[in-house]
This record gives sequence, structure tokens and C-alpha cells, in this order.
Amino acid sequence: LEPSSYHLIFEKEGVYLHTNAKRSNEDTTIPGFIRIIERDGEALLEWSPVQGEGKNAPAVFYTKKDGEDGGEEETKFDPGYEPDWAVISTVKQTRAKEQQPPVRQTGQWGSFSLPLSELYSLRRARFSLGRNFMVLTSRGGHPLPPLHFHRGGTRELLRAMQRYIRLAPSPVDGRLFLAYPHDSGALSQSFDELHLFDDTGSDLVSRFIQDPYATTFGGFSKVTNFFRGALRPPESPLHGCTPAGNHAPHTADDEPGFELITCQGAELGPRPTVTRGQPLDNWEQFLDSEGRVTDPQIVKELVFRGGIIPPLRKEVWKFLLGFFPWNSTAKEREDIIRVKTDEYFRMKVQWKSVSEEQEMRNSLLRGYRSLIERDVNRTDRQNPFFSGNENPGLTLLHDVLMTYCMYNFDLGYVQGMSDLLAPLLFVTQNEVESFWCLTGFMELHQNFEESQEAMKQQLLQLSLLLRALDPELCDYLDSQDSGSLCFCFRWLLIWYKREFPFDDILSLWEVLWTRIPCANFHLLLACAILVSQRGELIGSNHDFNSILKHINELNMKLDLESVMCEAEGIYLQMAQCKELPVRVQEVLGLYVPSSSDEESPQSEPKETDGLLSQSLARGATACQPSNPHATPRPPPTYP
Repeated sequence: LEPSSYHLIFEKEGVYLHTNAKRSNEDTTIPGFIRIIERDGEALLEWSPVQGEGKNAPAVFYTKKDGEDGGEEETKFDPGYEPDWAVISTVKQTRAKEQQPPVRQTGQWGSFSLPLSELYSLRRARFSLGRNFMVLTSRGGHPLPPLHFHRGGTRELLRAMQRYIRLAPSPVDGRLFLAYPHDSGALSQSFDELHLFDDTGSDLVSRFIQDPYATTFGGFSKVTNFFRGALRPPESPLHGCTPAGNHAPHTADDEPGFELITCQGAELGPRPTVTRGQPLDNWEQFLDSEGRVTDPQIVKELVFRGGIIPPLRKEVWKFLLGFFPWNSTAKEREDIIRVKTDEYFRMKVQWKSVSEEQEMRNSLLRGYRSLIERDVNRTDRQNPFFSGNENPGLTLLHDVLMTYCMYNFDLGYVQGMSDLLAPLLFVTQNEVESFWCLTGFMELHQNFEESQEAMKQQLLQLSLLLRALDPELCDYLDSQDSGSLCFCFRWLLIWYKREFPFDDILSLWEVLWTRIPCANFHLLLACAILVSQRGELIGSNHDFNSILKHINELNMKLDLESVMCEAEGIYLQMAQCKELPVRVQEVLGLYVPSSSDEESPQSEPKETDGLLSQSLARGATACQPSNPHATPRPPPTYP
């Protein structure tokens, strides 16, 4: 290359490609350099392996147009084990240059190059044990091989990229950024101000659990209003003209997957007064002669209304969490226990038999063990079951969590899982049963996915509910950069485990496991708590940091019975509303699109369509359906 046509702008070593060792005898990590260069006036991002230094020609070229003549298909880099973006596709290779070697050739990994003008999106995340990795996608839709920064450097790379493009973070996925040219006026706030990139910080979940109001989720909560303009492409008719206090209607021009919440508060009627009932105290009356549960729905309704007396929890929880099928006989349950016990100890022996020398070569297992040992030593230590240094309860807690890593090694251990297991172990007093109850809880829960999609979805749904319930409170939170409701993250992540006393959590979780009156009742609990604090939040004129601090200081100060009654009252209040937005109905399980709705985009119901007919107890009136296309769900029933 002529000196005048080539300028090195940025270079960082220690950037690796991770290969799939299961399918080859090659090295599992390929060290290399990441560079930003200017070539003939165009900025490009390039990666090349260390052993490939001196090779100027990249092995993969991402062309500007998929439809260029002369292009031929080559199989794309296989990202192997990497999660949620591991998709095999094809890329174009131009014939205008000499034939380039394939991405993978006899044990060697080639380079790749991408013009920054062709960068569509960037996903930055942290793999299991803390190293950053980055996935770039071209405008043709092709992901490049994931780049693993073993020695840091993502922040510096992004700074260098900002010389040529702007990156707009997503409010739905805090790890995803869309690329725009510099002439886009939507982005005016620097990454420094938002504190979006921090190579040295711990992961989102652990940081928030440790210090919820000092942690700002890597800028997650600070960008709510900023996104109103920043997340639309420059050509969008909605770009850059909406006052902060207004809520523009959603149009087809909005960026897919980044829909802003626009539903306003519906005209809700009075909130019904709700009282709690007596706990389930007679289990035998619901069993037939062979031990089958005769009416699971009645059992669930009784549990929802009043919980379970402590002596029965050990048995009933195993049904609520799927360890025992509701229609199983007593004999069948004995067989289940025998089979599941054998299965558990087969998994347990896998990690118990790993020698120290083997573990030194297994960084994932070593990392999981370290996290578990740290968390076990600080989980519910005030409870007699886990107090003291030589308590056998701590050993059981440790062993069950280590065995869960063998059961679900892709997920492994994530901070917060010890909070879910401790009550299960306390109630069952049994290692095997607590393990299988945990697996059932995790299937219901799904909050610890590496992608955190479930958590993002729940925060979005909570925003919808609160906007319909109390738009004034939502507007105030928006004005204080708190509209993302990030301060509710810990509530939803571990189902209020740190917000209520231990005994209250036992009562709360068994209510939530019934999934009555809807699967998202835990979101209604959050609404009830926030509405109860609206006077303090609005009246005291809190800012972002003081809102986080105030919400965090509510722990152990809330009355569970009052919160559950208020949450159920909110559900009944919304269920009676004839103009409840359809998206809110979906969150509450009150609306399911019919087949004709799904087949025809033009048949999508308006938000003002009425709620489906609901049979509501305690004097609540039923709404008649005003949408002929809606498919009714079974109405909620109450004992």
C-alpha cells in the first residue's frame, strides 16, 4: 500500500477469536489485533491473527450491496458455543480481487475487514467470567466473528469508532447499539456522560444486588428521554421534533424492536377492596384413594387467597413447582423420587470427582465454584438454618448450586440464584427435593439468562402497566431519568427476596407460583408498591439518585398483606376497564389475538377495544367484550 492511502488510526492486541474445540483439533482461542485504518479515504475495521501479520488481504470482505454481480457464497465463520447470536449464514466474496482463502483453512483463521460505513449494529456483552466480547453486524445482516477482548480495550475501540460513526444504545437491550453516520442529529450525548462502557465493572446483576442505588446499570436508566430522538434513523419523520413531555404515536417508521411506550392512562373505575383469606390447612381432602389431587385449580385458588400453613408447604410446593404432576398417584410419586434421586447424585458426582488439577484447567467450573462459595457465605445467614460457620445447611446450599451447574452448564451459576434456593431448601429440608424444586422455579423464573431478555421484557411490561395505572407518576419518573424503572430490577430479578422478611417470602412465592390471577402478578406487586410511594416520590421532588435510594430503603418496611391486596385490587380495577389498551390486556393475560388477527395485520384491534368478559368476585361487575375478533381466556375465579 502507498503511504498516502493507508493510515493506522487505532490498534489493540489481545483480541481473540474463540473457536469450537468440540469440532476440531485446532486451538480454541486465536490471538489477534483489532485495528481501525483509513484506506483511500475510507475507514475500515480490521482483525487479523498474530500469525497472519504481514498479510494485507482480509479473508472475508463484507460488501456494501448483497446484489453485486459476480459475488459468490462462502460459508461464514462458525461462532461455536457463543450464545444468542450463534447463527450460520453466508457472506459475499467479490471476484474483483484475487481469490481469497476461506475463513477457515487447514487450521488457520483468516482476517476480516468491514467498512465502518457498513456497520449496522454492535452488541457488547460480558461472557460468563467477566471478559468483554463484541459482535458486529453489517448492513447486509451478516454478523462478524465475535471478538473477545482478553485484555480490555472495548472502551478505547468505541472511542476511536466515534470519529466516524455514532452509536445509539437501545432502551430494550442495553447491550445493543445501532450505528449512524455523523450527520445524524439524533445523537448529541457523549458515551462519557452516559457511562455506558466500563471494562472494569462487574456484571449488571451482581452490581445491582450489591449496591442498587449507587449502580446505574451501565447507563440503563439514564437514557430514557435521550432515546426518544436518538433511536430513530435520521430519515424517520419522527426524528428530533418531539418535546420531552409529549408521547408521539407509534408508526411503522419506528426502528423495529425499539418501540417506545406510548400508552396513556385509561379511564379506570374505582379500585375494588380486596381481603385475604385463610391458608390451605387440609391437604388430604383434595386427594383421592390413590393419592391424586382431585381439583388442582381449587388448590391453587386457596393458595392464592391465603397461602399454605407451614407443615403442608413441603408437600404442596413440590406440586406447584412441577416436581410432582398434579395427576400423579402416591405410588407414582415414590417412583419419581427414586428416579430423580439417582439422577441428582449422578450429576453431583460429576463435579465431586473433578480433581484440583483438573479444575485448574477448567476456568468455567473454577469460576462457578468461586462465585457459589462467596454467595453461600452471605445468603440468609440470619436464618438459623444457615447461621454459623459449620452449619450443614451451608454445605447443602453449596452442593445443590454446584450440581445445578452440571444440570445447566450453559447457564451455570449467576449471582442471585442462592437467594432462590435458600427458601426451597429451608422448606423441603432435603437436598434432592430442593434441587428439583429449584429447576422448576428456574423454568418459571427465567430471569438469569445471559441475554437478560426476560428482565428487559418484564421492565417494559411493568412500564406499560404503570403508564395505564398512573400516567402522572410515569411522567414524573420520566422527567427524573427514571422512566426505565431500573430501580425495580432487583424486585423482579429475585422476586422481592430482599424486600420482605424471610417468612413473608415463603407466603409470597407460593402465591406467585399459582399464576393466579395472571402470570405477571409479580408486576402488579411492583405497581402496588410504586403507587403507594407516589406521594413521597412526587411530593419530595426526588432526583434520579434519591429515587434509587428511596426505593432501596423500602426493604423490610413493606407490609406484604397490604401489598398483595392492593395488587389484586389493581388487577380487578384494570380488568373492569372497557378501554384498557390491548398491550396492557396482553400483559395481564386478558387478551389473546384470534387466528384472524394473526393472519391479517389490518385486523389488529385498536387500543380502545373493550376488555373481554370477566367474572370478578366480591361485587366486581363484568365487562362485555367489544372486540369480536378477541379470543376469551378462562375468567379468573376466586374461592
